[in-house]
Amino acid sequence: MKQFSKLLLLGMIVAALVAIVVPVGAQDVPAGEGGTIIESNIGDDPATFNPIIGNDTVSDAVSSWMYPNIIALDDVTLVEAPGAPGGLAESWEYDETGTVLTLHIRQDMFWSDGEQITADDYIWAYNAIKSGQTTSPRTAQLYQLDDGTVTDGTIHSITKIDDFTIEVVLGTVDRDEEGNPITDDDGNLVLLPNCAALSDLNSIAVVPEHIYAAAFGMDYAGMDADPYFVPEGENGLATFGVFTDPFIEFGVQVSLLANQDYIDAISGQVTPGEWLMQNVEDQTVEYERFLAGDFTTIGVSADNQNALRADGSFQTIEYPSNGYTYMGFNLADPSNPQPGRDEDGNLVDQGIHPIFGDLLVRQAIAHAIDVRSIIGSRPDGDNPATGILEGNGYLIATHNHPGLSSTDDELADAGVEPYAFDLELAASLLEEAGWVDIDDDGIRECQGCLYATEVDASFEGSEFEFELLTNAGNNIREATGETIRAQLAEIGIVVDFQAIEFGTLVDELVGQEFDAIIIGWRLGLPFNAGAKGLFGVGADIPGSGFNFTSYQNADYERLVDEGDALAGCDPDARDALYVQTQIALWEDLPYVWLFATNTMIAAQPDLAGWDPLPYNTQWNIDAWSTSD
Repeated sequence: MKQFSKLLLLGMIVAALVAIVVPVGAQDVPAGEGGTIIESNIGDDPATFNPIIGNDTVSDAVSSWMYPNIIALDDVTLVEAPGAPGGLAESWEYDETGTVLTLHIRQDMFWSDGEQITADDYIWAYNAIKSGQTTSPRTAQLYQLDDGTVTDGTIHSITKIDDFTIEVVLGTVDRDEEGNPITDDDGNLVLLPNCAALSDLNSIAVVPEHIYAAAFGMDYAGMDADPYFVPEGENGLATFGVFTDPFIEFGVQVSLLANQDYIDAISGQVTPGEWLMQNVEDQTVEYERFLAGDFTTIGVSADNQNALRADGSFQTIEYPSNGYTYMGFNLADPSNPQPGRDEDGNLVDQGIHPIFGDLLVRQAIAHAIDVRSIIGSRPDGDNPATGILEGNGYLIATHNHPGLSSTDDELADAGVEPYAFDLELAASLLEEAGWVDIDDDGIRECQGCLYATEVDASFEGSEFEFELLTNAGNNIREATGETIRAQLAEIGIVVDFQAIEFGTLVDELVGQEFDAIIIGWRLGLPFNAGAKGLFGVGADIPGSGFNFTSYQNADYERLVDEGDALAGCDPDARDALYVQTQIALWEDLPYVWLFATNTMIAAQPDLAGWDPLPYNTQWNIDAWSTSD
């Protein structure tokens, strides 16, 4: 499957590289008269318009239109590129150590209120994140916060050289055989070059310092108290992007207006007049409304893709998704969430979850979930589609990209594959772990299980029951949760499955008091298999960090660090190390990796200028037109 996906994707990219042109049909529409681009939102309302504190995809969908990146990606290769549209950096270079980066900022970029964008705009956001006062999840990219918390990221300092030059000290901390940081004669940390660190810089937003500083000063926590803050001063709004001026009707929609001051527009203008994101109850309603013409484009859910292919009247593009769906376990004591490291960088004991603290239990659950039946098959002749995804998905074994992986072959050679569906094996693993149905009521009880023997003897006799959460309105995840509930009941496990509002789910997730959660990751691009931002101890921060499972594995972190710091950044040598990190995750099972869906993006037949690229379907949205 994945080899086919790579070849298919390669063909699409090669075709795109031949020429990127503004499609005919959109160029003749005057600026701002191209109608309204209407998209759908199954999640809750955006939690914020502020890119510094946003931690959900809905908020990002809004704020990403209004602010630049420090370094933008090339539209086709999806790799950081100097001068790429929407990015400040026009060039950069490292010093001889490979740990000091100098960024040179474009001088032709201005906020919409006329103020020039400078180094101060990036550094203010950096200081806000480094303060540790906000709920920003971007702290994992920094090595240490102002309150002493060691998050173990790659960014050590960011300094303004002048208005258009920034110096960044970044890299991996060198450690001795015992894992302790190595310092030089002056007591400074010894750093190694980090091949992946450049991508970390985009985790820090670029915001108009002259507005944000006036509004919040150094009271960075004030941003959480004013989540829908929009930068506006005496000379009007201060944003930079295709769209601006957000207006929210809670529970209904968010709208933004075209920003004709956006200088990086593909066609020299912003053709559509407005961007609108409307709330919908679920994927079924979303699909029906798209067919009725209510939405300009949608991501078609897997269970509707076969029908849309058969319809044939819409514009579409397909490719393996940029992410995966998983069932994440809380490995730590849910009654006492703790950060992964203390102020000195030492590991903090996380305790263990009463059920999922035992690897044997996690292995049993992995073998008891029939993911292949969840994915199912596409219709074939007179044979109807099967499964929740109706064949529009792919098995995922570990943290890997379904379409852009560079480690597929090595993982296959190492025997890394999705856990086989085997109820007998699952039952035997539970027996070995001390979970036995002693009274023949169909529910297993703790009889010498790990938590009772090592933590709390009173847990002996407790029934095997846990809460499983996902976000309401996502039909695929809701159906998957119900299926997992039924499948685990076959081996004596009681699952209290609940689909709750997305915002509430995120709070549960980062709060680290949950049992298990079904959710998904949208993977960063360019994809890097080393993922300390998800599985590193430094990202284990209750209330904000993305390592909400509290996964700890020193070997995993060492391998990621070695791969990131590899001299010369040789991709083959790095992949050899990253394969080992992926094997560690596969063996340790902080998640049960479930599936990646097939991505199908569909557009209305009359949408002019739509010219999607794989993983970048909105690269030229400023040239779209919904009106004749």
